[in-house]
Formats: sequence, structure tokens, C-alpha cells
Amino acid sequence: MFSYRHAFHAGNHADVLKHTVLIATVQYLTEKDAALTVVDTHAGAGLYRLDGDYARTSGESGHGLLQLAAAPADAAPLAPALQAYLDLVRSFNKGATLKVYPGSPFIIQHLLRAHDRLKLFELHPSDGRSLAGNVAQLDAGRQVAVLPEDGFEGWRKFLPPPARRALLLCDPSYEIKSDYGKVLNLAVEGLKRFPTGTYAVWYPIIPRPEAHDLPRRLKTMAQKAGKSWLHATLTVKSSKIITSATGEEKRPGLPASGMFLINPPHTLKAALAPALPQLVERLGQDRHATFTLESGG
Repeated sequence: MFSYRHAFHAGNHADVLKHTVLIATVQYLTEKDAALTVVDTHAGAGLYRLDGDYARTSGESGHGLLQLAAAPADAAPLAPALQAYLDLVRSFNKGATLKVYPGSPFIIQHLLRAHDRLKLFELHPSDGRSLAGNVAQLDAGRQVAVLPEDGFEGWRKFLPPPARRALLLCDPSYEIKSDYGKVLNLAVEGLKRFPTGTYAVWYPIIPRPEAHDLPRRLKTMAQKAGKSWLHATLTVKSSKIITSATGEEKRPGLPASGMFLINPPHTLKAALAPALPQLVERLGQDRHATFTLESGG
């Protein structure tokens, strides 16, 4: 239950997709004066060292953020959504070298205004302590609350929020197969409790039936509820197991991921349309690299 540590994966291609979408969404939602409440159901540690033992062990940021940031000087300019992502990450670093990676809690807090509120759930004991310590350094007062609880349950106490404006981000590890069903149930109940909220779900695209069923079921649910939706995916490589000449099998690691939003910003699809092809171009590892972007409602 407590085995997953995002520090191994910070700054990978899935984070690039998730946080590009997240930044564009929060930027839009904070354009209106009314207070915004953001709930992050699986917050992690909040800040990660890209030069630390965890990140160096996996090397995943080298095929994600760091590869995106290392484009040659004569490369085409990045799409505005990707440039906003890179600029925000760089704001957490001194100098040209990227050593610190902000997770979703710090990305969100960076974009919020003084009267907005951020509720962070993290059940993992070590990550929860790290998150509380990292948030304490912000001196954000009542703006940010860290709750060592199960985000699949605790979110209910904050929706609907007083100002009737909210974003809920749900991105569990999915190490436990039941997480897929819990995510769907959360979205269904969330829409019943607070129909006008924005719900953002990240999920891995892996050879598992539940991973492919989740976006289809979310889409069906949103359509039945008469809600708008957006679904973006990024694939960087094949998901097939590679067998070497000696017969040794090598698993490819995470090949792809997706973001599914219910009640997304109406500007989001246009923002992602030029960004996703660039991510395929910059982060693609083989001929299977591709993207999808669809919306409805």
C-alpha cells in the first residue's frame, strides 16, 4: 500500500503532460475574481530533487523535463502551454541547471491568489511528512492545508466549496488495481455533489484492461451527465516487452499516459493542440510515439 514514491518518476514524460495541462487549467480558473478551491487527492511530497538518489536511480526526468528543456538554440519555439510549464519549473531553480522539480501542490500554489485555497491529501507516511515540511517553508498560512488522509475519502469535506468554484485533481499511483474504480466513483459522486466543478484525472496507459476502460467510462459518464469533457494522451514509446539476444526480457517502463477532464476550460483544447505534437517530437523514443486530443459536450 505504501510502496509508491513519486520521487522516482518526478519530471518524467507523464509529469510533463500532467503539469502542462494543470498549469493551463489553473491559469484559466484564476482569471475570475471569485475564490478558487483546489483539491489534490494524491499530493506526494510536493518538491523533488532531480539530482537526488531516487531520480538518478530511474533517470526518467532525462527523457521528460530535461529533454524538453535541452532543445538546441535553433529549435522551433515551444507552444505557449509548454513554455509556461518550463518557465514555472525554472522559477523553482537558480541558474540554468534544473535540480528541483515542483510537484502538483507547488505548481498549483505558485499560481493561486491570496484568497484561493489548496487542500492537499497524502496518505504515505514519509511523503506526507515531506509534504508538510515543504509546505511549511511557503509560509502560506491558511491558504494551504496538508491532510494525512486518504484523498479518495477526504475530498468530500471540501466540495462544494463556499465560493462554488473548484478544481479537483486525482492522480493516484494505480499500483492497486482498485484505484481505477475508485477514480471513476469519485468522478461520479463529485459531479453529483458539485456539478459545475472541474475534475482532472491523470492515468497511466499500460497493458491492463482497467487502464483502457477508465477513460471510456469517464467519457460515457460525462456524456450521460451532459457535461463537457477533454481527453489528452501522450505516448513516447512502445509498451511491448523487449527480448534481448540472450533471452533476457526488458520491460519498457511507462510508455504513455493520459489526462481526462470534466468541465475543462473552454480554452484548453486550443492550448494543447500545438503542444502535444511538439511533445511527441521532443520526447518520442521510437516510431510508436504519438498523441491524441479529443473533446465533447
